[in-house]
Amino acid sequence: MRTILVDDERANLENLEVLLANYCPIVKIVAKANHVDSAAELIELHRPDLLFLDIQMGKSSGFDLLNRLSDKSFEVIFVTAYDQYGIQAIKFAALDYLLKPVNSEELMEAVRKAQNRLKNKVQSEQLSFLLQQITKPDANNPKIALPQQNEIRYVEVKDVVRCEADNTYTFFNLANGDRILVSKPLKEYSDLLKPQGFLRTHQSHLINPAYVKSWLKEDGGMLLMKNGDKVAVSKPNRESVKAALGK
Repeated sequence: MRTILVDDERANLENLEVLLANYCPIVKIVAKANHVDSAAELIELHRPDLLFLDIQMGKSSGFDLLNRLSDKSFEVIFVTAYDQYGIQAIKFAALDYLLKPVNSEELMEAVRKAQNRLKNKVQSEQLSFLLQQITKPDANNPKIALPQQNEIRYVEVKDVVRCEADNTYTFFNLANGDRILVSKPLKEYSDLLKPQGFLRTHQSHLINPAYVKSWLKEDGGMLLMKNGDKVAVSKPNRESVKAALGK
């Protein structure tokens, strides 16, 4: 995979270059850039398959760079120091990121997934979704990308009734009756949707409190959702769920 590295710190570029040489021989680095202007020129010149992109680069950002590019027919792996806002947006778009200092195993996994996605060419759609969330965020009506085997569904968070674990997969149950299976664990979505008010009621269940109809006393405590679903509430979570629901 023909690859360009973009980071404003030389040490980070050198470290990533060494890691890629040692652990990801499929990656061929064709150029490196340390600011947005040179990166845009190099991407235009080399037309890479893959871009490793830092989020914060001085007064500019990786998102600024992507906004400048009309052709986004490449994969992107974001590489960043902890940036809550940026990472949150990336997760909602179901894109990959690596935290500095980069872990070799996480790097290999990200490259493997990028290689697989190049066959499907859905990345540019996700990038467009990400940039829309960054440049024109709708805090009152956020959306989330749910990657499936043959497509990516973009769902309004308010339309998610509940999420249910299925081993390392997660089922999203929507208000319109759709049930979407995503190949990511429930914990990832629990962390992601908690700021949106979602409640973890059980090891296997995450719910949108807007769809709770009533508290059932059967089996020690269950929630009846407005769509008729019954959701278990584990004993350790019982009091916190009651408090959150005002029960």
